[in-house]
Amino acid sequence: MGIRSRLFFAAAILVGTMLLGSTGYYLIFEGSSSYIDCLYMTVISLTTVGYGEVLGITGNVPAQIFTMLLIVFGMGVILYSISTLTAMLIEGELTGMLRRRKMERKIEAISGHYIICGGGETGFPLAEELVTSKAKVVLVEQDNAVIERSRQIKGLYHVHGDATDDKNLVAAGIERASGIAICLPSDNDNLYITMTARMLNAKARIISRMTNRRLKPKLLKAGATSVVSPNAIGALRIASEMIRPEAVEFLDNMLRSERGELRIHPIAVKKNSDLVGKPILQSGLRDRFNLLLLGVRKEGGEFEFRPPSSFIIEAGMTLIVMGDIENINLAREEL
Repeated sequence: MGIRSRLFFAAAILVGTMLLGSTGYYLIFEGSSSYIDCLYMTVISLTTVGYGEVLGITGNVPAQIFTMLLIVFGMGVILYSISTLTAMLIEGELTGMLRRRKMERKIEAISGHYIICGGGETGFPLAEELVTSKAKVVLVEQDNAVIERSRQIKGLYHVHGDATDDKNLVAAGIERASGIAICLPSDNDNLYITMTARMLNAKARIISRMTNRRLKPKLLKAGATSVVSPNAIGALRIASEMIRPEAVEFLDNMLRSERGELRIHPIAVKKNSDLVGKPILQSGLRDRFNLLLLGVRKEGGEFEFRPPSSFIIEAGMTLIVMGDIENINLAREEL
């Protein structure tokens, strides 16, 4: 029996015993005593506090027999309830339940977040990077050790459970999420979660991990926005380490820089943005926010790398900038 079932069962039989005792006294005295007096008599009998009789028990044989049975049976119920609660406290189950409920309330209060299914060799570093990028992240993982590790990352929410179970995706707020990264080791599980996630959220960006490259078309048809093969990415990294090590070292140092959390991020230009109609030189990206513009992309068009300072910014464009995460987020809010 699970923790919730044990707790509810203990509470139910305790309340049931008190109601049974109160009703029994009420019937024995044929309604001459109020129900609250009968309930009070039941409570002081079960707890054996030694207060005087509220009802005329002495000399009333049926009432005396009923009281003795109530005390014997009720004491057993109370001892069972106390032992159950004590066992849960000792085992840490009650603390865990309260902690899970607290986490559930936190997740219910967020939206526009990202969900990561699986906290393994791919999922956990991904969660760390997204949290570093100031994103709201919910990790869905069933391994206790991974959940304990996730508690050490400030700002990382988690759901303890199997990501292939729909209820855990719902608990992670899939309907309100901006995106979901599926990082389980099994391609079949990733395919199933991709399909389920797309059914639960038609607008979310879904990124799925893939081992067998032949499954890519199926994952895309199931609803994945993009598919990533760690093996293919690893091969590209090895090639880069071989022929352009300085560039790789530069990017690694940028990610681990102690002078700030430097990242490359997109900034979408809204219709009412102050940037619309201004050349890059007057945008304030460099002067106000210390951001380096790497490229721009017109809506539905191709990327233009290293645009000239006279380039006019238009609504709907995406600006690719490099800089500190705090400055990037500030530019998104103000521009």
